[in-house]
Amino acid sequence: MFKALTHSHIYVFDQDEALDFYVGTLGLEVNTDADMGFMRWLTVNVPGQPDREILLEKPGPPALDEATAEQVRELVAKGAIGLLIFTVDDCRKTYETLLGKGVEFTQEPTEHFYGTDCALRDPFGNAIRFTQLAPRPHEPTSGC
Repeated sequence: MFKALTHSHIYVFDQDEALDFYVGTLGLEVNTDADMGFMRWLTVNVPGQPDREILLEKPGPPALDEATAEQVRELVAKGAIGLLIFTVDDCRKTYETLLGKGVEFTQEPTEHFYGTDCALRDPFGNAIRFTQLAPRPHEPTSGC
């Protein structure tokens, strides 16, 4: 059966702006940037993890007709679809570094039973979280 998940995707409205944000600001690396004629295949990955790519996909043909693409753009802009979750060694340090680069956060670092995490949105509305996993996660308590 299945051996690995190799690609996931999020919708972006401008691939050059996405490249600047994901590579220039967040520090991911370009895996593939190919003009396929009918679309640009643009993927990034966490440095050192080339087998797990994120496709930065513009909503539109060939996958979506224009009416559906417009609906997707509206949902992404509202933050209703699109999510990436990364792990980091030090959540607070990563938060401070990105804050210094002008990233706007939707949640400051917060302690949870599984570790410390925080949240931001990319320039298009996609949610991004990053988590510093607890050395020994404990069971959640009611109200977490």
